Amino acid sequence: MNFKVTPNNLTRLEKIFGEAKYELRFEKGTFNSGYCVLEHKKVVVVNKFLNLEGRINTLLDILGSMELDESVLTPESLKLYKQIVENRNTAADAADEESTPPSPETPSEN
Repeated sequence: MNFKVTPNNLTRLEKIFGEAKYELRFEKGTFNSGYCVLEHKKVVVVNKFLNLEGRINTLLDILGSMELDESVLTPESLKLYKQIVENRNTAADAADEESTPPSPETPSEN
């Protein structure tokens, strides 16, 4: 997915979290991945020292790994969320194909 790094796109991503009833916080902390997700409390904490690109990439990673209730999203947010999830699934499938070793039952050409 070709997602431009702009403040408007960051706002669009933040809006998805708000519509899904997640509290999005930008705070300091020692996060190995740059963020922490508390699923049961519906809180997402992102490292406040990340720049704009880091914040956008972090939110894209989080959205790609979460399952949100699509019925609460506006049509614009739902479209963006589906693009993010579809892109993550496509990237994961491509990575799986590259890392799959050949089957031992398949004869080699040697």
